[in-house]
Amino acid sequence: MVLDAFEPAFMQRALVGALLAVVATSLVGTWVVLRGLSFLGDALAHGVIPGIALAVLWGFNPVIGALVAAAVMGILISVVTSRTRIREDASIGLLFVGMLSLGIVIVSKARSFATEVTALLFGDVLGVSSDDIRAQMIGAAVVVIATVVLYRPFLALTFNRMKARSLGMRPTAAHVAMLVLIAISIVTSFQAVGTLLVFGLLVGPPATASLLTNRVPVMMIVSMVFGAVAVVAGLTISFHYGTAGGATMAGLSVAQFFVVLAGVEIARVVREYRHARLA
Repeated sequence: MVLDAFEPAFMQRALVGALLAVVATSLVGTWVVLRGLSFLGDALAHGVIPGIALAVLWGFNPVIGALVAAAVMGILISVVTSRTRIREDASIGLLFVGMLSLGIVIVSKARSFATEVTALLFGDVLGVSSDDIRAQMIGAAVVVIATVVLYRPFLALTFNRMKARSLGMRPTAAHVAMLVLIAISIVTSFQAVGTLLVFGLLVGPPATASLLTNRVPVMMIVSMVFGAVAVVAGLTISFHYGTAGGATMAGLSVAQFFVVLAGVEIARVVREYRHARLA
């Protein structure tokens, strides 16, 4: 049943595209979960919509439009935070709503409004092309290389910003680099799972992995495993039951968290019960 779903060429491309998305989002998502940047990740996922919308309407590469929009949003968040008394979470919230609204207004100028909005927000995993896969491969390679090269600065920034500064690791530059990687992982994954649902892969698998391990490298690997399971299962369900591919994958990645959480809690109760009996 599982193998039957991946016989068509378009399903094979969908699988490769979604798995590449898992690689990028798992690596970056681990830092997002550990640093508590989930709201920022969600905001960036929405913030790229105006750039993608303009790219679709003007006929150029949506990835370029998304990167420009992500850069603009990142700059505006920094400006608002540094030049006003508004806290960073408030500035992110303002730009989150503003960029999303702007994107929908731009898309509303298209003739096929409903179709364009659906494609932007929820993706078209079955429409992943060879060009999309090549772009994802480049994006995933950038994320992997940057994660390896910047591992120590990212780790120091995650657990002790002052310590990172005292060691000369430039935490501000590391933070900017992390924002760039978040944007790249979102931009290169939106075709497969959509700008909204990419957030499910960005947070779901890493959060699930964090329930099982505290070691960052192991967390990244476990996150990829959970992400891959969600992708394969989601595409299989989508193929056989006609559900939306991106939504099914993202939903399963979140459902995994609660399944593992329940398992962890049951295991804890059993351990406590055994210790109580031994005592």
